[in-house]
Amino acid sequence: MMKNKGIVTFLIFLVMTIVGIIVYDFVSKIPDNRPANPYELDVDAFAKVDTSLILYKESRNFKINFTTPTAISYQNNRIYLAGDNRLQIIEPSGKLLSEIIMDNQPRCIFATPEHILIGFKNSVEILSLKEKKINDLDNFNDSTVITSIAENDGKIYVADAGKRKVWVFDLEGRKLGEIEGKTGNEQIHGFVVPSPYFDLAFNGDHELWIVNPGKHSLENYTTDGVLRTFWENQSVKIEGFNGCCNPAHFAFAPDGSFITSEKGLVRIKKYKPSGEFLCVVAPPAVFQPNGHAPEVAVDEKGNVYALDFDKKVIRLFVQK
Repeated sequence: MMKNKGIVTFLIFLVMTIVGIIVYDFVSKIPDNRPANPYELDVDAFAKVDTSLILYKESRNFKINFTTPTAISYQNNRIYLAGDNRLQIIEPSGKLLSEIIMDNQPRCIFATPEHILIGFKNSVEILSLKEKKINDLDNFNDSTVITSIAENDGKIYVADAGKRKVWVFDLEGRKLGEIEGKTGNEQIHGFVVPSPYFDLAFNGDHELWIVNPGKHSLENYTTDGVLRTFWENQSVKIEGFNGCCNPAHFAFAPDGSFITSEKGLVRIKKYKPSGEFLCVVAPPAVFQPNGHAPEVAVDEKGNVYALDFDKKVIRLFVQK
């Protein structure tokens, strides 16, 4: 009997111990009770920027009348602003010049000296500068997600984050080709687009540059889709790009420098045409924490217009 009683006592103790371990493990996994992870990356530490690296200042900003702003472009001393189901043409001072109501929400916009290109989820509309419709491009299907658009030498280039490729059309809407970002180089395996951030632009020399966001790189292609060169910088430090899908947006300054915008750790930076980091245009401190990457446009003087989606303002940054 004494032996059996000892066994029962031991089993009760064992069960209580196991239950205690289970309860402790459960409670310790509640977010507020978890111990600090000594290997966790402290992104906040990288939000602080040495002021000597910030070579631009915000000279002014103005509120915009959009519930959901989506895109900005600059051309001919005019700001082209899209959002909700509207397109607005605005003077740099903020004065509204005209407004066009649309059937659907525009997602991207690009203005040239002759045309206004408007990208929707899976279609493109071409307008004249007098805001008259010229053509529609609807050669897409439901899996298409248009995120960026540009025109060069009578050809329209459409970045499709859904298909992870760039489509090429003429102004009549005829498909001329596609760019998949694939090459014989083992380091390049096509465009890596984990989320709908997939930007492209032409520089002043009519060279096509496309962001490969999952690889944190900017890639230069011929207009026939052959990779010429690329540069990348994956780092949480100020000179690099971090997170998933950065840079989210970019534009070119008149001297060929890259103006880039990032999400997550929100910031705007400037790089040499060759890809070396130059300076900070706007540090994380001036944006909403964990906010959206502002879309950027650059005027003929190199001033940067940033569409702040979170604060719903257009912000002008000029060199100090």
